Amino acid sequence: MVDREFYEAVKKGTTTIGIVCSDGIAMGADSRATMDTFISSSEAVKIHRINEGLAMTIAGGVGDAEYLVKLLKMQDEMYSMEEKKSMTPTSATSLLAILLQENKMFPFLVQLVLGGINKNTYEIYNIDPVGGYTKESRFTATGSGSLTALGYIEGIYDPAMTTQEAVRHISKGLRIAMKRDSATGDNTRIISITKKGFKEYTKEELDKLAK
Repeated sequence: MVDREFYEAVKKGTTTIGIVCSDGIAMGADSRATMDTFISSSEAVKIHRINEGLAMTIAGGVGDAEYLVKLLKMQDEMYSMEEKKSMTPTSATSLLAILLQENKMFPFLVQLVLGGINKNTYEIYNIDPVGGYTKESRFTATGSGSLTALGYIEGIYDPAMTTQEAVRHISKGLRIAMKRDSATGDNTRIISITKKGFKEYTKEELDKLAK
């Protein structure tokens, strides 16, 4: 059996945020990857587009997380060919929950957030390393800086918030986490999913929204 201390040594810190909005969902993450106190990368990709209406954020072990991203994308392609439609947040969460449950002895050291469109509703799910999950009706955050980020998001959340407003608040929440959590830092990547589809915000767009 692999030593738990080994897992802890390669565990990566981060902050990811997901918000359910009136017109869609918005998700964001920083780009710093760490190995204990060493900053191993400032360009880590922690938000992945699964399909036009589904995205996933990752926190935890990079290898485990990237494997699950690739697996989910492959399953989505197979699902699309058979069902003539893409996977929803609900079906993707069920699939990942089963996989994680089946690997309790040697768990994937990840915490995942899935968000997107399910018919005419917007959904976000928080999934733990052994397949437990919760459907979040408002917002969620994962990673080592999540407590700091949640403190800010809790205070500003409004069910009537639009994705554009949420993107601005996610950007601020990530910046706050960066000030308090050494494993969160460098750049931010923020996306939204609405009925118009998947959108990733450029640095120029984020700077404009921050004003």
